[in-house]
Amino acid sequence: MADTFKWGIIGPGRIAAKFAEGLQAVEGAELYAAASRTPGKAEDFLKTWGGEKTYSSYEALLEDSRVDAVYISTPHVFHKDNTLLALKAGKPVLCEKPMTVCEAHTRELVEAARRENVYLMEAMWSRFFPLMGKIRDIIAREEIGDVRMVTADFGYRRELDPTSRQHDLKLGGGAILDVGIYPLSFFHMILGEPAELQGAACIGETGVDEQSGYLLKYARGQLAMGSSAVCTDTPCEARIMGTKGRIHLPQSWWSPGEITIIKGDKVQRIVEPFKSNGYNYEAEAVMQDVRAGRKENAVMPLDDSLTIARMMDRLKKPWGLTYPGEPQ
Repeated sequence: MADTFKWGIIGPGRIAAKFAEGLQAVEGAELYAAASRTPGKAEDFLKTWGGEKTYSSYEALLEDSRVDAVYISTPHVFHKDNTLLALKAGKPVLCEKPMTVCEAHTRELVEAARRENVYLMEAMWSRFFPLMGKIRDIIAREEIGDVRMVTADFGYRRELDPTSRQHDLKLGGGAILDVGIYPLSFFHMILGEPAELQGAACIGETGVDEQSGYLLKYARGQLAMGSSAVCTDTPCEARIMGTKGRIHLPQSWWSPGEITIIKGDKVQRIVEPFKSNGYNYEAEAVMQDVRAGRKENAVMPLDDSLTIARMMDRLKKPWGLTYPGEPQ
């Protein structure tokens, strides 16, 4: 592999633009190619973000031997097919979250990656922020004691548009897939898979969950409470509460630049501004893994993606929420 790590992007849209911006802060990284089936979209994308090659088919990009890894940021319902295509081509893949719309599809990708011996990671970018690593260390050292309760929410208001990605069932719309995965991944990072899980959702006129809430109970009695919305602004904060203290993550907790540790009357504020827009950290992690010959990431392993997909399935099933192509 050359000194410069060349990225290809499949699905050069709004989230891909954030990834491209983050790449600019990664030493040794280059946005090399983009592919879109929409005429002119890949060309316009590279005019803004730089790059050498544009393709009108995903297959053509994947056949380019100079591409070291691909970032897939098409709508949720297309992730499975797009990622399978890349894995079969032998290209390491960073797939935007959620990896797929259900556990069965995610398992299909994980099995394909392991069978083909090709790198795969779900782009849960929040896990890679420096302060998220510090939180994991604080918990591991039991600085706040035994964690007993965790809360997190992620909600924003988007006016109803049946054709939008957020509201269109055919595109994988709804709160739980779009932003609910953040609290659920956060809970899993701290407490693992719950023994019990229940939730409630408001299913809108387009068939997606416009807002949803959930309660998770763990084997030792710990609790996690979360909510997500695409029609309601929420505080977007998180708290981790232990027997000796608690950690508060303020607004936009999934991209933390500061946290506060409270232990009795002692309050410690830790400020650690992140570099660029934060998407750079997951890109760096993928590059390090691929260069080292690893096939998955230790911070966001494939088994975690499977478990989180299963948690979302357990929530969605009682709501009657299913997506196109999802097993019944």
